[in-house]
Amino acid sequence: MTMSYPTHEDTAQLMEQILYEVKRVVVGQDRFLERVMVAILAQGHLLVEGVPGLAKTLTIKTLADTVTGNFKRIQFTPDLVPSDLVGTRIYNQKTGDFSTSLGPVFTNLLLADEINRAPAKVQSALLEVMQERQVTIAGVSHKLPAPFLVMATQNPIETEGTYPLPEAQVDRFMMKVLVDYPTDEEEFVIVQRVTGPAVTVSSVATTDQLAALQQECRRIYVDPSLVQYAVRLVSSTRNPARHGMKDLERFITFGASPRATINLTEGARALAMLRGRSYALPEDMADLVPDVLRHRLVLTYEALAEGLTADAIVGKIMAKIPQPAKPLAHEKLAA
Repeated sequence: MTMSYPTHEDTAQLMEQILYEVKRVVVGQDRFLERVMVAILAQGHLLVEGVPGLAKTLTIKTLADTVTGNFKRIQFTPDLVPSDLVGTRIYNQKTGDFSTSLGPVFTNLLLADEINRAPAKVQSALLEVMQERQVTIAGVSHKLPAPFLVMATQNPIETEGTYPLPEAQVDRFMMKVLVDYPTDEEEFVIVQRVTGPAVTVSSVATTDQLAALQQECRRIYVDPSLVQYAVRLVSSTRNPARHGMKDLERFITFGASPRATINLTEGARALAMLRGRSYALPEDMADLVPDVLRHRLVLTYEALAEGLTADAIVGKIMAKIPQPAKPLAHEKLAA
């Protein structure tokens, strides 16, 4: 049995319908919405950071409402334990047997709200979930439903009662997106919508359609020169001197892992697909570099003392590493 892939016209129409429904509720945040769609198509997880009240949770919940799949929200708190997420074994006194109760991670779209408010032992429960997309309870592995995506939010300004995310978990997020304040015009429309009649979002896509879109995304052509560009960018975060940036060595303790290279390639595919192309261009990848790398760099105390951010270092690396040339017309046709 051969799988039928959606055409580019079908893909564009479905994406347009999803974004239309979300934007009936959410005002502005176009870049954030684009990154959410990239994460869905590339089967990656998303970490969203912004001050309270910027519609982070609302955006993710509204997106879940447009898809006829399962959606669950977990409010992370300091008193959570791993079994609250993945499930546990329950003893039945009548039968004398143990039964498995699966946790809320068994869903299609998981919203981990304020993920940095849970301790490390809870965070570690998500490692297997996010990478292998399965949960092991009492030696038995339980597969998560497909598609499965984790979208986590965190608040950058309130540090009381929060815990730093383990590096192993941070690396499992495809992108870290920073959400900024709306413009004056957008804020005016926000007030009108919130104080006006409630908007009901319609479901326009199924999980099967999402799975087909993800398979279609894997067929987007990425030129080897573009993959090499991603390799050079990520390698520069580990060994800047090798790429002519010896002055950056004192600012970086640890660079990005190979997951960053993979995520850049998959993200470029997804962004090209969103932009209506069957091949990725250098600007597709360049647009995603800050989001893919910013949370993977571990800076030195010297960098922090000088007020350098991960975004500033990524900007210096991008300025030094040249983008590959765009593919020629005959190469596009071959792709």
